Amino acid sequence: MRRLLLAAALTLAGLAAGASRADEVGSFSNDWTGNELTVEAVPDPDIQGVTCHIVSFSRSVIDRLRKGNWFEDPSNTSISCRQTGPIVIGKIDTSKHGEEVFSERKSLIFKSIAVRRIYDRANDTLIYVVYSRQVKDASAKMAISTVPLFNANPTWTKGKPER
Repeated sequence: MRRLLLAAALTLAGLAAGASRADEVGSFSNDWTGNELTVEAVPDPDIQGVTCHIVSFSRSVIDRLRKGNWFEDPSNTSISCRQTGPIVIGKIDTSKHGEEVFSERKSLIFKSIAVRRIYDRANDTLIYVVYSRQVKDASAKMAISTVPLFNANPTWTKGKPER
């Protein structure tokens, strides 16, 4: 029983630590068991003026009792990113792999969601992909959002990459 309580405490601490970079802006129950959808605002840490809103599913105690698997939430996540102010772009990875800008645990050890930013140089657009990282049974759950820089007049503090 003590191990179970310790594991639960570590899970909650890990979830809280991952969520510290995001601000919860809304939540609501989506069924009678108390399962919940949570909306978080995640500012891009390297690009001022861009905010992503991520909606995630959180399992209720009733659902956890019914189905077991106490320490895991599904990877069902959606994202929408928009210009929310003047855009100032700092040092970002402009390679085709981009860079991770946010991650959050969805289980004690094996699952998390992540947001990766990729710069599409040809179309002058920021691409944000939210996806699940799962060690077992790799997941293809993902969503995408774009922020076009056309007419946004961004400021590049390290100089705009050439096409």
